Amino acid sequence: MPYANGLYMIDHEKVQERAVLVAVSTYEQNRERTEEYLDELEFLLETAGGIAVGRFVQPLERPNSVTYLGTGKLEELKQYIKAEEIDMAIFDDELSATQIRNLENELECRILDRTNLILDIFAKNAKTAYAKTQVELAQYQYMLPRLTRMWTHLERQRGGIGMRGPGETQIETDRKIIRNKIASLKEKLEEIDMQKSVQRKNRQQMVRVALVGYTNVGKSTIMNMLSKSDVFAENKLFATLDTTVRKVVIENLPFLLSDTVGFIRKLPTQLVESFKSTLDEVRESDILLHVVDISHPDFESQIETVNQTLVDIGAGDKKVIMVFNKIDAYHYEEKEADDLTPITKKNYTLDDWKKTWMAKGKPCIFISAAEKTHYQEFRDLLYKEIRDMHAIRYPYDNFLY
Repeated sequence: MPYANGLYMIDHEKVQERAVLVAVSTYEQNRERTEEYLDELEFLLETAGGIAVGRFVQPLERPNSVTYLGTGKLEELKQYIKAEEIDMAIFDDELSATQIRNLENELECRILDRTNLILDIFAKNAKTAYAKTQVELAQYQYMLPRLTRMWTHLERQRGGIGMRGPGETQIETDRKIIRNKIASLKEKLEEIDMQKSVQRKNRQQMVRVALVGYTNVGKSTIMNMLSKSDVFAENKLFATLDTTVRKVVIENLPFLLSDTVGFIRKLPTQLVESFKSTLDEVRESDILLHVVDISHPDFESQIETVNQTLVDIGAGDKKVIMVFNKIDAYHYEEKEADDLTPITKKNYTLDDWKKTWMAKGKPCIFISAAEKTHYQEFRDLLYKEIRDMHAIRYPYDNFLY
């Protein structure tokens, strides 16, 4: 089966492809954090349609620039792949063309990295022409520095690769063609961006609220709850790619609510650049609803990732309301009365969390969007914040409230 843009992807028409997950644990990223990242990588793989059957983690000062892993661990991985007849190895970091080529020669299986896998999911979930164009641009930008390696693959024409995605699959694809394609896609996106910019300007009369958060935290469910619409929501990563905007009225106060693409650790730079217009919806909003899955064991790290991404895209100074979602799924470890070990965050109840940093600074609310728990309190808080924002912008309308 031919390649899609020279990129390896999950073949969704085959029986679930089996993969081994590989990561390096460093001083900055300890073993516990590395396992959390691999949990997320496994969820990404499941979203793409594959299945993880094993994990390999090696402690190193930094990934090997030639083969990512050390010699001994690489040989151990090779024997495991051969014995278990693994289809592919997926690495939790972005790999260089040299690393990919050497790993394929050594392991004799398909090699994907985290970026490649995320691009695969984006290509799968892109529904509109605009989203498809953005993903296509990101794919070509990822592909360009890896062309030497991809030429070799195209000559081999080994099968088992998904066909999704844009582009040229002829053997003699060269950098000039790819650069021309990237330039053409950027021009196309600039035209669409101008149209969308005009649309956003036409909406400036109303307060604009944007849902932001880590992927799969329940933003689309909250969108449906507030706007009484039917935005697609699924328990998968990056189920929503296109920005959805709805007019919402709470009591006598109308505002615009938008749902945007979710963020994730190690979000590929290619996607940040190609989804610029989508992220403009966040940059130009008046209020951000930062949705957090409080049932996730590493939700604090997810908050940090989202906050850093907001800073990176120029939206770090926005008014933010923290929405701690999925309280119906929150679990904690209850300590026995005679247990003298120190209390950790695993032992925190929701009430305990509410007494921490969450109760300081930014407005916050604890809800379950799926169960509509504390729904009215959420509406009341949102109404207050939007009313205050509206009063600052349109003081002559204050008599309405």
